[in-house]
Amino acid sequence: MTKKPLILVTNDDGINAPGLRALISVMNSIGNVVVVAPDSPQSGMGHAITVDSTLYVQKLDSEGPQIEYSCSGTPADCVKLAIRELLDRKPDLCVSGINHGSNASINVIYSGTMSAAVEAGIEGIPAIGFSLLNYKWLANFDACRKFVKTITKNALHQGLPNGVVLNVNIPDISEEHIKGIKICRQAKGNWVEAFDKRINPSGRDYYWLSGKFVNLDEGDDTDEWALEHGYVSVVPVQFDLTAHDFIQNLNRWKLND
Repeated sequence: MTKKPLILVTNDDGINAPGLRALISVMNSIGNVVVVAPDSPQSGMGHAITVDSTLYVQKLDSEGPQIEYSCSGTPADCVKLAIRELLDRKPDLCVSGINHGSNASINVIYSGTMSAAVEAGIEGIPAIGFSLLNYKWLANFDACRKFVKTITKNALHQGLPNGVVLNVNIPDISEEHIKGIKICRQAKGNWVEAFDKRINPSGRDYYWLSGKFVNLDEGDDTDEWALEHGYVSVVPVQFDLTAHDFIQNLNRWKLND
C-alpha cells in the first residue's frame, strides 16, 4: 500500500480500557487511527443499537497521533456513527478490542466486541475482533501485540471476503509460550447459567446472573482446543445466519397443502 490505511478502532469495555489502549498503540504503528468507543463498559451487549434515546459523541484529547471520540451508545452504535458522521471516508479496516476476556465459542453471540466488528463487516469493511483470555481490568496485553500486528497486516494486504470478519482470541500466557496462530472453527459449547436471587432493602426480588461455560466439542480444530493448547485462535465469522444445508430439506415440508 502506498499510503497509510485508515483504521477504525473500537471496543466494548469502554474508552478507558487498557485493552483498547494496547490496540491503539499497535494500530498507530500500522496506519492512521480514529477511535470511536463507548464512554462506559458495554460488555455482553451483543448487537444492540440505540433506537429509543439520543446518542452523544465527545471528541477527546489524545495522548498520541490518533483521533479519539467517546460515544454514549453501544459498540455497534460506535461503528455506525463513525461511518456515517465522524469519518471523512470509509475506513480500510475496523479492529475491535482488545477485549478483557474470551470471545471464543458461543461467546461470539453475546460479545459487544465482535458485534462491532460484524457491524463493520455489514458495511463492507474488513474487520477483526481481538480478545485476551483475561477478564482483569489490569491484564497484561504485552503478549498480544505481536499477534495483533501480524494478523492485522495480513488482513490489510490479503483482504477478507465480503461478509466475513475474524474472531481472534489470545491465550493468557507469555509470548514465548504461545505456540503460534491456528485457524479454527467455532467450538460447540454453551453456558450453564444460574441466577442468584436476593431481596433488596425495600423487599423487592432481584437477580445476579452467573454461570459456567461448558465445551461440548471434542474436536482438535476448534478455537477452544487451540486456546487450551497454547495457540492464538482465528475463526472466520459470517453474519449470514442462514442454515444453508437445511434449505433443501425444508423445501420438502408440506407447507402449502
